[in-house]
Amino acid sequence: MSNMDCKTFILLYKALVRPHLEYANSVWSFYKKSDREQIEKIQKRATKLVISLRKLPYKNRLISLQLHTLKYRRLRGDMIKVFKIVNDIYDEKVAPILRFNKTSVTRGNKFKLYKQTFIHNFRKYFFSARIVNIWNSLPNWVVDVQSADLFKVRLDRFWAEQEVMYDWKSELAGIGDRSEYVEKSY
Repeated sequence: MSNMDCKTFILLYKALVRPHLEYANSVWSFYKKSDREQIEKIQKRATKLVISLRKLPYKNRLISLQLHTLKYRRLRGDMIKVFKIVNDIYDEKVAPILRFNKTSVTRGNKFKLYKQTFIHNFRKYFFSARIVNIWNSLPNWVVDVQSADLFKVRLDRFWAEQEVMYDWKSELAGIGDRSEYVEKSY
């Protein structure tokens, strides 16, 4: 382990560590900063196992290893789950019910979800509540595709410049304000 190169680390980390860190993310997502910090600290420490990258800042280690923050992977995973639910890829008996917003015809995509309001804070962190703003901020060219694989490719292209990919403390930019994004033909 003391002479681990990047390729070996990536293989071992993706096979043995990351599945444990990402287990059931959609069901129990962290909403407390301290919990997010604890889980990200594991990946932060693991990336220091690569001797040649040990002295680099965490962000630079992620870039060198072509890894994303766990926060970004949770957000991306949530969007993939929403895509599968909206397109009836999951069995409707086990998938959460997502209601479409029938009144909104401006900006965003044609699969806009209805945003609920909650009296208690704990309910706003449920999957069906926390994904609405992010999903609604995605443009039509990202969500209106035929397969989950194509959705993943387009989502990655749309979020390519997001700081949250390599900085777990940052937030997704453009949620609620999509004026800076222009539809691209991919």
